[in-house]
Amino acid sequence: MDEQGAQTGRGAAVPVELDFPFRGRWLVQNSPDRRVPSHGTHVFGTTYAIDFVPVDERGRSAPRTWRSHLSVEPPEIFVGFGRPVLAPVAGTVVAAHDGEPDYEARRSQPALLAYALTQAGRVRGGPNAIAGNHVVIAAAPGGPFVLLAHLRRGSVSVGPGDVVSAGDVVGTCGNSGNSTEPHVHVQATDSTEWATARGLPIAFRAPSGRVWLPGEREVVDV
Repeated sequence: MDEQGAQTGRGAAVPVELDFPFRGRWLVQNSPDRRVPSHGTHVFGTTYAIDFVPVDERGRSAPRTWRSHLSVEPPEIFVGFGRPVLAPVAGTVVAAHDGEPDYEARRSQPALLAYALTQAGRVRGGPNAIAGNHVVIAAAPGGPFVLLAHLRRGSVSVGPGDVVSAGDVVGTCGNSGNSTEPHVHVQATDSTEWATARGLPIAFRAPSGRVWLPGEREVVDV
């Protein structure tokens, strides 16, 4: 993306166009096509963020067991845990963070309730506590800046200053940070000063050339 495109994206008139940061089947959650702010807050520039959950051919992120109904689950049983995460745009890595643990997954109502009660504490922990292991790519020197969050511990394969092409592997799917099951969180912002960063609208470009914002619960297969 050239600098003119980045400036247009900043004005929110035209979405920042990205490639999908994965291959295979992924389920859309918290789509800004459903509501804005998509995650219920503007904090840390998440206004137009979107989540992608890896799923199997039956649309499941993991098989259902008694633990998925009553307790927590190890992230390793999820079909997407460890899948490659790709740079959705060419640019320069301006931030990369690794070392956060991959937490147990929570799909059961009791586990989700307990998790919700600790949400405020995670926000107070700052961006790393929320994003977990993550990579930020500047599409141009002044932005936009694209964040890929919740990567697997030990998988981040790029560092600040690295130049990447769209499609390069930057890490793998994990369950670090503010995450209830393995997935990838994607957002674009006008800054990496997270306290004041503004979220930018985004759209995705399929290999066929189609550009759109996937809707809530849509399954993307690329």
